[in-house]
Amino acid sequence: MQHQFAWNLWTAIGLLGQAFFFARFFVQWLASERKGASVIPTAFWFFSLGGSLVLLAYGFHRKDLVIIIGQLPGFLIYTRNLWFIHRGKQLAAQPPGADQP
Repeated sequence: MQHQFAWNLWTAIGLLGQAFFFARFFVQWLASERKGASVIPTAFWFFSLGGSLVLLAYGFHRKDLVIIIGQLPGFLIYTRNLWFIHRGKQLAAQPPGADQP
């Protein structure tokens, strides 16, 4: 007889993805409480990307189209937000007029 909640590597991977998503909300809440305003720290986007990547792997393993469709757009958006943050830091580090010919 098979148990309803079989613990295996893929169950652990799915739970890890959920833990990443919990962590992103936790760091966002802490940052907002510290500032007294809504803040989205860079760690939020990294946890979002990590959670999405892990849950995508889980979805592909399970051949679960609902999980794949649900996570794929977020993965692309989280990656794009991290790119904007990276590019913004690069631009901010340049001396004024450095990008001018």
